[in-house]
Amino acid sequence: MGAANVPSHTLAAELLLMHALGRDRTWLYAHPEEPLDSVAAEKYLALVARRAAGEPTQYLTGKQEFWGLEFEVTPAVLIPRPETEHVVEVALERLRARRSNEPNTPLRVADVGTGSGCLAVALAHELPRAEIFATDISAAALEVARRNAVRHGVADRIHFHHCDLLRGLAHESRFDLIVSNPPYVARNEAADLPREVREHEPHAALFGGATGVEFYAQLVREAAQLLRPGGILILELGYNLLDHVRAIFDADVRWTNVAITMDLAGIPRVIAAERAD
Repeated sequence: MGAANVPSHTLAAELLLMHALGRDRTWLYAHPEEPLDSVAAEKYLALVARRAAGEPTQYLTGKQEFWGLEFEVTPAVLIPRPETEHVVEVALERLRARRSNEPNTPLRVADVGTGSGCLAVALAHELPRAEIFATDISAAALEVARRNAVRHGVADRIHFHHCDLLRGLAHESRFDLIVSNPPYVARNEAADLPREVREHEPHAALFGGATGVEFYAQLVREAAQLLRPGGILILELGYNLLDHVRAIFDADVRWTNVAITMDLAGIPRVIAAERAD
């Protein structure tokens, strides 16, 4: 796979071998001399060939870790990235600061464009008194998210809605928290994406219109209508979109306490704001 310029090809080869054998990393390193039978060898070589042709490792193994939890992933959903964990971190920090005097009060949370359900499930895992509403325009993505909610024992607290952004939740009571990792890649930047992303991940979850900022404007407007006073909106930011998204908040008097969180590479990754009282 190195000859095919596969990123992190040694790790990919290891993960695919574990998948072909149905074994974990501990077993693999404890049995370095274990021969491969013909069935496992054929399966492994087929997986390697598919990875060398551009298919993401996560789609080949059907899983990806996020927030310390293992999620099922299929080509119907965006592969969860470590950077998106900052959305969970900021949400928990904001809630902790606002709810220090009432930590056991029930919460109403919405996850917009839930995809694999990684944000909804992670928040349900961390907030046992939260009722969560997860939306997605893709019915296939919602099926994956439902299975992940069942896998992690939180399906009874997550309601899945097949709709665009927040439009299917207009009849619900006000929310305390809304989070989203929206599509934010500009259409004209498709050629700059890695082949694995451009050719295999769902375009509806990747591309945010001509400039990449289109979803933010609509989402900020809808969130302002559905958050209770003091409610929190937290959005993942696309590369170089900070100024554009910040301007959306600054132009609307309904928002206050706007703040930016950098990722480990020093890139603006998350923007958070609160609905003014």
